[in-house]
Amino acid sequence: MNPLAATVEPIIAPFASPDTIGVLVSDVTRLLRRRFDAQARSIGVSRAQWRVLIALARAEGINQVGLAEHLDVETITVGRMVDRLADAGLVERRADPADRRAWRLFLTPRAHPILNELQAVAVGVRAEMLAGLSADEEAALQGLLLRLRGNLDMREGSAT
Repeated sequence: MNPLAATVEPIIAPFASPDTIGVLVSDVTRLLRRRFDAQARSIGVSRAQWRVLIALARAEGINQVGLAEHLDVETITVGRMVDRLADAGLVERRADPADRRAWRLFLTPRAHPILNELQAVAVGVRAEMLAGLSADEEAALQGLLLRLRGNLDMREGSAT
């Protein structure tokens, strides 16, 4: 018998289950993103594009550094994404009055119909995801997920 087997097995065992909360949340997120991606592609929008457009719709006027933090990507990556969207006439950079080196990001009127289509996609995908849940179950699920997010957000600053 391998003397390490007794010490390794208990550590690995929890990761073997496909139904832990972390795995389930990750799986649902992945499947939700894939479903949304497929439908967004049908209207001509890539994942990178819809992520930026939706983030700007929620926080118009944000700078590239803030957008990169929000999207959890490098600033240079956001710069390239914004370049493409600006070339397509969907996003514009405006000088930041408080910082001459920074640019604030804004949606152009041309982006609004695309956002309306993305909203329709989101409504459809959400309905598909929640099919079979009652309104009470949906509310309970949302409440629990908000609590989980709050727990992790609260601890984010203390993680080292």
